[in-house]
Amino acid sequence: MTMVDSNEVSTTPTRLEGKSYAIVVCWFLGLGSLVSWNSMLTISDYYYELFPDYHPARVLTLVYQPFALVSMAILAYKEAKIDTRKRNLFGYILFTLSTFGLLVIDLATSGKGGIGNYIGICVFVAAFGIADAHVQGGMVGDLSFMCPEFIQSFFVGLAASGALTSGLRLMTKAAFDKTDHGLRKGVMLFLAISTFFEFLCIFLYAYVFGKLPIVKYFRKKASSEGSKTVSADLAAAGIQTNDNETVDDSKYERLSTKEILLQNIDYALDLFIIYVLTLSIFPGFLYENTGNHQLGSWYAVVLIAMYNVFDLVGRYLPLIKCIKLESRKGLLIATLSRFLLIPAFYFTAKYGDQGWMIFLVSFLGLTNGYLTVCVLTVAPRGYKAPEQNALGNLLVLFLLGGIFCGVALDWLWIIGNGTF
Repeated sequence: MTMVDSNEVSTTPTRLEGKSYAIVVCWFLGLGSLVSWNSMLTISDYYYELFPDYHPARVLTLVYQPFALVSMAILAYKEAKIDTRKRNLFGYILFTLSTFGLLVIDLATSGKGGIGNYIGICVFVAAFGIADAHVQGGMVGDLSFMCPEFIQSFFVGLAASGALTSGLRLMTKAAFDKTDHGLRKGVMLFLAISTFFEFLCIFLYAYVFGKLPIVKYFRKKASSEGSKTVSADLAAAGIQTNDNETVDDSKYERLSTKEILLQNIDYALDLFIIYVLTLSIFPGFLYENTGNHQLGSWYAVVLIAMYNVFDLVGRYLPLIKCIKLESRKGLLIATLSRFLLIPAFYFTAKYGDQGWMIFLVSFLGLTNGYLTVCVLTVAPRGYKAPEQNALGNLLVLFLLGGIFCGVALDWLWIIGNGTF
């Protein structure tokens, strides 16, 4: 592992102006990274009404993930040469346009079903995947060489997007439940609010985040360690880098991407396993394999909401130092132990009541959020900024790989039941 030479860069100043503002902005940027996708998950009850034979929760997730994974693999391979500012802005703009596109396609077709409309929705969902790879990998790489609180706040924002969308969905469903076409009206309002949040993220990243003193400090520090990905962000903040000067390559020598991966393969596998397990259950199993209960049409919506709320809570837990898990072996053991949830969900769906299912879903969300933040805040320690950026991209790649495999395995629940 290569370490930063303390003689080459200035020490961190005792007072970093704008830290609290940066934490808040990171939270909103995390929110915008998943609010579009979580919007899709929380309005699945609407899509099940329009496309009852097309398994929307499973198919749309399966459409989303290959585009996210392939895009992320390309971006992780090229991360050292990619302009982070353009990458992140492209992602947030694509999120905004695609979310608005879902609203337009429903308005244009008057909320009708049919294979043509379903394919149109799939196209926008694929765009979500491409945008996710740009934003999530770009932001995690960027924040990995800043304060750990920033990356934690970003991932709390990711979880908050789920809790927020579930809360909004419950409110819009209740508000329009007794009106004509109430379900559709609620979805329209819901998508409009999601589009606004995405647009807000474009503004925050382009005009606010990069101009905070603490962010400028870390980016200047990264540039002094040989990072080329921060040049455009520094220029936007009014700081010019001397790209035309002759550079001593030995001064900026860094580990290769392969070496970084080999040194952190356990962390990468942790994230892969966490999301394989989570996505093999959430959301498809919760919509199609939990049976009918007293909550009726509200049951799946409540389950999704409980997962999202406890995922959010789990991401705040590492702030309590005494319960934050930092041991590499401990993280791996905790991650593997979550596979016990698979038989627990199977037998609860078959024999248990809705109370036990709500408890299990809550625990699934809690452990997902907690372990994710623990891994992503511990892994980058001790590396130079360019190496931390590379590691952040690699970890997101394995995270998305786990999501993709989990989504594929989720189909086994219905194939095993003979309903596919």
